Amino acid sequence: MGASMSLPPADRPPIAGLRRVHDDARHPRLARELATLTAMFEIHCRDRHGSVGTLCENCAGLLGYATRRLDRCVFGDAKPTCANCAVHCYAAAPREEVRVIMRYAGPRMMTRHPVLAVRHLLDGRRPAPALPLHAGARRPDDKPD
Repeated sequence: MGASMSLPPADRPPIAGLRRVHDDARHPRLARELATLTAMFEIHCRDRHGSVGTLCENCAGLLGYATRRLDRCVFGDAKPTCANCAVHCYAAAPREEVRVIMRYAGPRMMTRHPVLAVRHLLDGRRPAPALPLHAGARRPDDKPD
């Protein structure tokens, strides 16, 4: 896959506040999801905005937003692909922007990042897990006391 333009170098700590997405050893699914997302952004930004070697300001900001959303995903490593998720954690405008990027870059992933593309397709076939509950919360099918 090569060195990613958007991830911090190995000699620097990850972005403050991001706990899981940069920890490949403990959270491989989230780290792979971030690598796939980053590759899609790089393809889109290079082809559509002419950026070489780095993301444009708009794409970098949107990737930062997507990274924060991924890091805070309630499902953790059991996270389904966003298309299969019951929780839509993106605001409407960024969700549409990311959808456009994925629609453009998705087919191109097979030639530029085939392993990530196949893994993403396989992840999309996994069933979405049930939404985790907070302590003291009841499921909708629970009967009141």
